[in-house]
Amino acid sequence: MGVTRAFFEQDTVTVARALLGKQLVRCTEDGQVTAGRIVETEAYCGRFDAACHSYKGKTERTKVMFGPKGHAYIYLIYGMYHCLNVTSGPPGEPEGVLIRAIEPVEGIAVMEERRGTEKLKNLCSGPGKLTMAMGITRELGGIDLTQSPRLYLEAAPAPPEIVAAKRINIDYAGDAADHLWRFCVAGSHFVSVKP
Repeated sequence: MGVTRAFFEQDTVTVARALLGKQLVRCTEDGQVTAGRIVETEAYCGRFDAACHSYKGKTERTKVMFGPKGHAYIYLIYGMYHCLNVTSGPPGEPEGVLIRAIEPVEGIAVMEERRGTEKLKNLCSGPGKLTMAMGITRELGGIDLTQSPRLYLEAAPAPPEIVAAKRINIDYAGDAADHLWRFCVAGSHFVSVKP
């Protein structure tokens, strides 16, 4: 069962926590399927969060964040790694959740080939790693995760324990750098950085 638009229209911090345990699924045009259990997320709260890309307003890159919730916001970092975010929060607010890490559960051989490693714990333990392993690029930017057969989420029970921590690599964001808006499944070996 998929995740509804109403789920993504909740408070963004709530969405970031509630995404933990859900399955991210990618189906390519040639029929390759990869999937993983979300184990780490970060909330980005728009105009109230100096670490958020939409903090200073709408740009060509961030315009998807200002639209309907549940859409993919994908961007390139360091000129080489894609990051997958899902738009979230109250309608009209340009917010989103970064999917930082997943635990691979399906299509592991495909992921290994794409990543060039057989180390299971290292396949998807970071935002750039998971997009490479799952074949997620900017071509999927703007896609509706509540409707698309190419990239979507499957509902699953929330993990029994969640750990909150500071977000990664946002020292430039002033007081926002101290928000405990990174969420991890407690005890997971697949997170990018231990909380």
